[in-house]
Amino acid sequence: MRRPAAFDGLPPLREVIEKHGLMAKKNLGQNFILDLNLTSKIANLAGPVEGRIVVEVGPGPGGLTRSLLHNGARHVVAVERDARCLAALREVAAHWPGRLTIIEDDALAVSWPELLSDAGLAADEKARIVANLPYGIATKLLIGWLEAEPWPPWFDSMALMFQREVAERITAEAGTKPFGRLAVIAQWRTVAEIVMTLGPEAFAPSPKVASAVVALWPREKPTPACDVRYLGRVTQVLFNQRRKMLRAALKPLYREPEILLARLGIAPTLRAEALSVEDIVRLSAALADVPPNQNSSGAPSGG
Repeated sequence: MRRPAAFDGLPPLREVIEKHGLMAKKNLGQNFILDLNLTSKIANLAGPVEGRIVVEVGPGPGGLTRSLLHNGARHVVAVERDARCLAALREVAAHWPGRLTIIEDDALAVSWPELLSDAGLAADEKARIVANLPYGIATKLLIGWLEAEPWPPWFDSMALMFQREVAERITAEAGTKPFGRLAVIAQWRTVAEIVMTLGPEAFAPSPKVASAVVALWPREKPTPACDVRYLGRVTQVLFNQRRKMLRAALKPLYREPEILLARLGIAPTLRAEALSVEDIVRLSAALADVPPNQNSSGAPSGG
């Protein structure tokens, strides 16, 4: 027996999945949310989508896509690499004519400004990112968006689903175990907040871990000023050796780290996780200005 139509007049997601044989693939990091009331809440967690152009990555059978459109998104650009999902997404596109662009591609490889220009994003307009990210590429996607240049970026907010552990790393406070490279870059360039948590039962199939939605709003002018390339390099070195004191952890980057740390007023016996985001950014900016002949092998330099 056919199930009743959902709030948007389209079939329920379970029926869509059955029709198109869309069993979630573990190797693609797929976990679908079937409750359209829940996806409707997620759609607006980083701000109302009404009248906005929205980027979605990993739409799968289209649950969140439908909620974005139902909530008034002017246009949704959905990037999906799983060809099995395309037929279901085309049905959504037919239901909302001219408002959904489906891109079959790897989200790590696409040119976002180009796609958004084709979707009608004006030069003075910002897009919004709302996605239940495939877990396998979620962190890489976020880092790519956080390292976008020029800054401020082409988006004005993001509402992204992660595994709960990753969400806690993004929003972690200095001095806590989850604090690391991801927290530093995210909190320097954006205001980041966990805005919803979900248990495994919210997904099909149910993952082994809890999940959370993180909302991120870009800062107009992140301070202190720093080249994001150097910040990424320095945080990678520091947090790959988080048990080492700064005077030892910085040796791969600078021959005499204690001199630089003294100039910055940072104790050389501290470990990276004890520093604030501001201190790590100040340190990265200072290292970017180190003359090449004072660098250790492989260090960044301002030249």
